[in-house]
Amino acid sequence: MNGQKVIRRLLSTTSRFNALQTPRATDSTDVLIVGAGPAGLAAAIRIKQLKSDLRVVVLEKGGEVGSHILSGCVLEPTALYDLLGKDLSTYSSKYGCGEPPLGVKAGRSEMVWLTGDTSSMIPGQRAIRIPHPPQMNNKGNFIISLSAFTRWLGRVAEEHYGVEVYPGFAGAGVVYSDESTEDSPWVEWGGKWGKQVTGVNIPPDNQHPQVPRVLGVLTNDVGISKSYTPNSTYTPGLFFQSKLTLLAEGAHGSLSKSIIAKFSLRKESEPQTYGFGIKEVWSVNEGHIPGKIIHTLGFPLDKNTYGGGWIYHMDNNLISLGLVVGVDWENPYKSPYKDFQMMKHHPFIRSLLSPSTSNRLAYGARTLTEGGLQSLPLLHFPGGALIGDSAGTVNVAKIKGVHTAMGTGILAANAATEALSSNSNSLSTYTSSFLTSPIHSELYSIRNLRPSFHFPSFTKHHLGVLGGILYSGIDSLFLKGRTPWTFRHTQNEEERKQSVDSAPSLDSLRTKPTSVTNPIQYPPFEPPLSTDLLTSLSLTDTFHEEDQPEHLRLLTLPEAKIGVNLSEIRLEDEGEEESPSTSTSTTPDSQSQPSRSQHRQNHVRINLSHYAGLLERACPAGVYEYVEDTSSPSPPSKNETENHPQENEDENKSSWKNKKLVINAQNCIHCKLCDIKVPSQDITWSVPEGGGGPKYTIT
Repeated sequence: MNGQKVIRRLLSTTSRFNALQTPRATDSTDVLIVGAGPAGLAAAIRIKQLKSDLRVVVLEKGGEVGSHILSGCVLEPTALYDLLGKDLSTYSSKYGCGEPPLGVKAGRSEMVWLTGDTSSMIPGQRAIRIPHPPQMNNKGNFIISLSAFTRWLGRVAEEHYGVEVYPGFAGAGVVYSDESTEDSPWVEWGGKWGKQVTGVNIPPDNQHPQVPRVLGVLTNDVGISKSYTPNSTYTPGLFFQSKLTLLAEGAHGSLSKSIIAKFSLRKESEPQTYGFGIKEVWSVNEGHIPGKIIHTLGFPLDKNTYGGGWIYHMDNNLISLGLVVGVDWENPYKSPYKDFQMMKHHPFIRSLLSPSTSNRLAYGARTLTEGGLQSLPLLHFPGGALIGDSAGTVNVAKIKGVHTAMGTGILAANAATEALSSNSNSLSTYTSSFLTSPIHSELYSIRNLRPSFHFPSFTKHHLGVLGGILYSGIDSLFLKGRTPWTFRHTQNEEERKQSVDSAPSLDSLRTKPTSVTNPIQYPPFEPPLSTDLLTSLSLTDTFHEEDQPEHLRLLTLPEAKIGVNLSEIRLEDEGEEESPSTSTSTTPDSQSQPSRSQHRQNHVRINLSHYAGLLERACPAGVYEYVEDTSSPSPPSKNETENHPQENEDENKSSWKNKKLVINAQNCIHCKLCDIKVPSQDITWSVPEGGGGPKYTIT
């Protein structure tokens, strides 16, 4: 399938309607930032602080700033102080946006080992207090709603600094220059990044052909129906052309994924590994101690699954309760959602959530990066850079990433302002400044903690996560990261290259087939303490326009990497004649690709026969179902058959053994777990119409 055809699908169309040939407006800016999270807003504010006359535009796919933000969250305020000053009492008068919603000051921290059988609620479960590592000292920190904090930061950016923030504008595709005239981002970094940062010591590739430059981003079209035809509300997306583009999409962003592949930014890094967090917010009337912080290990996770829970006592009698599960879990029968619901039945937690004195207010889920320093891609590319969780700067030892995300935003902003002053489009100085920053020092000191949980010597002796806990304790208390070795997430170089070059995620490779795993028997839900998934989903207030193409696409890996060149889109001032470069004719390459129905059939076959339909249990929003195929095919029209024979084959071919995949895309809460975990690696998460998705307010 050629690049033009793929980008049409990623922009909510197919060759039935050539959206790229619809004239679209161009909006030019100095700096374009994709994502109005902590990293993107911090970058926008710092640029305006340094040079107020620069135009800075921030695109946010959520309906409003903060509506797609979910985190624990205990905020370490170092980056906030760097950005807006240390005297919090002056913020309201200085910035005119009210008091910052910093919740409550963090108080006492505890770590607790929860005992119990992972398959039943047996009597005698206990909570054993254990020492917590020094990195989890929370003196001076705040327990906050990151969604509320981000909304406030967005107001500061807009109202005080004049940043243009556009909620409801989803970045759908990267636009590259037609000519490859830029130096590769690996010039001066080849061999250096692996040796000095990630610990991947491979011979440097001294071949650095010139590459195209990122010119900006296309927002997605609005008003295209499920049948891929424009309706009465059709509006083509905009081309935001920018001198520099910063990607701040959060973990596993669709544009970031494309950029990393396009410029091979991870060729001297380990693959990224992810965590999957599920969170609820409860209102409680008894047992609430503002500022109290509890982290849990053990139940409900088995000895081979990395992860743990949290209980944060917020302000206003609220409790933030959640569970993070390493996405590299092995058993395809695992359901993180049911694990979390089961966790609440442990007596230690259940005592806080009495039905007579508590009420559940919010629910949500999101992936987060856990790979640390070893998994960082090269941070810059021609025309822009990766910041925050788009790069992957979470400190897993602290269980924090907001301060590092904002910190990288500030570093990138400094470099961007300097580059624009010298008419440069390279942000290599951002990458250099990162190496001498406190963020790098933090990540370096804890680099071995996460990979120690799957260190070969520990797994060989069946220690499971216990080996990682023991090593992490020794490293945190005594070694403090000052070791000559750097553990890897992969078992060997062959596995690293497989995941980096071919791009099946490392976490998907860790999934074992059902032939060597056992089903997990979860206890039934007991409302209101534990509820079915759709009841929880209703708390997210998720909405998508139903008559739009699915944003969860079955695309093969090469297809999902392709971007669009400038000449492949038509701008409003280009006249009416169609450019030959945007022809919709089928190429030999596209003829050799499997059809969409064959894609679906292969997906169903692999995921049902070997992994028992993993996505049905993994997805926290009930998006994926494997159901009986009782439909009979509808014959395509003669016109469709003549013009698009490959896309209109017998739809029965999309089923396998009378089972077919149903994607309830309207349920999606944008966690992106499916894209990462699906064993067949054929689900590509792309943006739906801007403004769709969850409406988080207190998460």
